Amino acid sequence: MLALVLKVVVNAIALWVCTLVIPGIAVGGSDQGTWIGTLVLVAVIFGLVNAVIKPVIKTIGCAFYLLTLGLIGLIVNALLFLLVGWIADQVGLPFEVSGFVAAFFGAIVMAIVGFILHLVIPDRFDQKGGLG
Repeated sequence: MLALVLKVVVNAIALWVCTLVIPGIAVGGSDQGTWIGTLVLVAVIFGLVNAVIKPVIKTIGCAFYLLTLGLIGLIVNALLFLLVGWIADQVGLPFEVSGFVAAFFGAIVMAIVGFILHLVIPDRFDQKGGLG
């Protein structure tokens, strides 16, 4: 359970960094509580999309991944990032991804920040309850 919470926190922080460095990605909200809540909820949506839809796309498009030596993964990640923005809009969250270019760079920033944070923050605990 704690690993799941940590993944959501890491995704929320990575989304926050995306809003800082990429002009086409923005989180609305008038107060800090709404803003943080939006980031957390969008991080949950991001996690669900990556857990449910991404494996299906990778399985169906396996030949394209082989043919392009995995570079199509950048396009797939950008499209999934756009999908997260669309879903967030549909459920009324003030999260905006302005287009494909913003989604493309957003997916790259999410991957880099997520990787760095997973190096710093352990995402699992051993059986003794300590960090492992």
